[in-house]
Amino acid sequence: MTASESRALEFRIRDAVAADAPTIVAFNAALAWETERKQLDPRVLTAGVAAALADPDRLRYWVAATRDDPRVIGQAAVTREWSDWRHGWIWWLQSVYVADDARRRGVFRALHRAIRDDARARPDVIGLRLYVEVENHAAQATYRGLGMSPGGYHVYEEIWTERFNRAASDVPG
Repeated sequence: MTASESRALEFRIRDAVAADAPTIVAFNAALAWETERKQLDPRVLTAGVAAALADPDRLRYWVAATRDDPRVIGQAAVTREWSDWRHGWIWWLQSVYVADDARRRGVFRALHRAIRDDARARPDVIGLRLYVEVENHAAQATYRGLGMSPGGYHVYEEIWTERFNRAASDVPG
C-alpha cells in the first residue's frame, strides 16, 4: 500500500444529506471566491444546494470526513451528461472543495477514488470530466496526479444571470 492509499483510508466518504447543507453552502461560496473571485448570492446558493440534496439525480454530492471526526472537510459533486457519440453517461465533477486545514492530506484523492469506483461499477458510465479555471494550476496538478488529462475542449457558456434573481425571489426568507 502506498502512502497516498494509506492516507485515503483515513477518510469516510459518503453521500451528502440535508444536514450537510450549511457546510456545502459555505464551501461553495469559498470555492467561488477562491477560484473566480465571485461573491455568490447566499439565498440563491442555499436554494440550489437544497434542490440538489433533495434530488440526487439533479446533482449528487459526496462529502469527506476523517475517521475520528464527523466534521465535513471536503466535497465533490457530480452531474451527468449523456453522450450519444459514445452511448453512455459522462459524470462531470464539480463543486470540488477541501477545507483549508485539510488540504494536501489526500481528501480529494479519497473523494475522487470513491466517485470513480462508483462510476466504474455502473456499465452505463463511460468516464469522468471536470472543468478547471485556466489559472488554477494547483488543481490542474492534482487532477493530473490522479490520472486525468486535459480533454481538448474549451468550455463556452451563455449564462442568464437575471434568472438567478428570479430564483432568489422564489426562496422564502
